[in-house]
Amino acid sequence: MSSDSAATHFVAPVKDETIAVDAVRVDAKPTSLWSDAWRDLRKRPTFWLALAVVFVILLMAVWPTLFTQTPPNANCQLANSNGGPAQGHPLGFTFQGCDIWARIVWGSRTSLAVGLLATLIGSTIGLVMGALAGFYGGWLDSLLSRIGDIFFSIPYILAAVVVMSVFWQFRNVFTLALAIGGFAWASTARVVRAEVLRVRQADFITASRALGQSRFRILLSHVVPNAIAPLLVISTIGLAAAIVAEATLTFLGVGLGSDVMSWGNDISQAQQSLRVAPMALIYPSIALTLTVLAFILLGELIRDALDPRARARR
Repeated sequence: MSSDSAATHFVAPVKDETIAVDAVRVDAKPTSLWSDAWRDLRKRPTFWLALAVVFVILLMAVWPTLFTQTPPNANCQLANSNGGPAQGHPLGFTFQGCDIWARIVWGSRTSLAVGLLATLIGSTIGLVMGALAGFYGGWLDSLLSRIGDIFFSIPYILAAVVVMSVFWQFRNVFTLALAIGGFAWASTARVVRAEVLRVRQADFITASRALGQSRFRILLSHVVPNAIAPLLVISTIGLAAAIVAEATLTFLGVGLGSDVMSWGNDISQAQQSLRVAPMALIYPSIALTLTVLAFILLGELIRDALDPRARARR
């Protein structure tokens, strides 16, 4: 075969380029679980919406005179019974002639106070029980887990009804919060126990033991701070559940007294005139619904932000 009939081969030019694969930025600021969660949360409009509603409700509870100058019970006149909106009274009047807007504003303090105290009590008991059971294990884990199973099998609403019925002469915010939070800690303890079991297998826990630190100091200094993230989510959602529980018990007549300013009391008192003046019941119900939804939404968003797998799926 001649040289003219030989096949001509084309060879592409080779560029001398250096491509960095999996390059690590040494000067990059180290990230953490909380910083990654905050970076994800601040990009979500629903987080800011829920946070705004929660902030308004908290401000309403702490500083009610910022929203209304009308005393909730001082200017109640039967001449205004079930009256519509008027100047200075945008939502109208209740059956007793009290300003609905003023009662909603001042009632937020009671509802949030019960919710916060009940959440604090339940979270504290659940954290202690779950942390001790998960970290020490053995017979202590079995004992605390069985106690948790007993409380978990008791509906805390039913238990609170019994407690408030027995201690009816001590109906106040703290007693109601103790009745709710004292029976609602079992689910929190389970989640904390599972997280402590995961954290205690980490290498830094082994290193702390090798350095001679006591087990109790390791639990307080290393295990609990690294297992606190799920507790924050549960507490946020549990706060909404505690607010609903307070309104439910007060509506049933076994919660706070009728003389206490509360959304549950307003809903209970407005049911007798539901057909002729339904807005007296609807307005506090809307306030209760918005508050509960805001806390639930905030808890769900925080849970998703603290979960790397949930962030990766979005």
